[in-house]
Amino acid sequence: MATHTPGERITELRNTYSISREMLAERSGISQELIAKIEADGHIPDLAPLIKIARALGVRLGTLLDDNEQLGPVITRAGETASSVRFMTGLPDENGAPAPTTAGRQGLSFKALAADKNGRHMEPFIVDIEPNSMQEQSAHEGEEFIHVLAGNLKLEYGSTNETLYPGDSVYYDSIVPHRVMCADSQPVKILAVVYTPM
Repeated sequence: MATHTPGERITELRNTYSISREMLAERSGISQELIAKIEADGHIPDLAPLIKIARALGVRLGTLLDDNEQLGPVITRAGETASSVRFMTGLPDENGAPAPTTAGRQGLSFKALAADKNGRHMEPFIVDIEPNSMQEQSAHEGEEFIHVLAGNLKLEYGSTNETLYPGDSVYYDSIVPHRVMCADSQPVKILAVVYTPM
């Protein structure tokens, strides 16, 4: 089944609602340049811009990730997430190039676990974090839950820093500036659940 990137969904919604990039930039507080990068290149520095754009379009964050919505339970079988990378986040490298959008390289790779669930309020992801990935701190409405599956995770939350190990989990208010990264030279895999109120 063909999947749509968040950028393709944003373009589709803008065209459906006759909203220009300029208008969307005004409503969301996101620059036209960044909206253009998200639409054309799939460039996403972190989740916060997607959440602001979704709110400005009057849709759930999940709408930017959806393909075919189901009313009943949505099951994602083991192994199905390997080919379900929906987007990557990350800062440009030292040469100014955007974070690559292919799995296994710089950036955080988000694999949606329930993109087909109709009317959902939580967004569950498997996230792969590479040791060389660079992220901005992010702050947005809602809450997040993280469970470390593999590797050692460094969490910056406000003015505090914590290291989480496999089996550890954390639940926090995402309005506080936060960032996750590898605590050492090994990659990290986490289950992340993001809740954003409408």
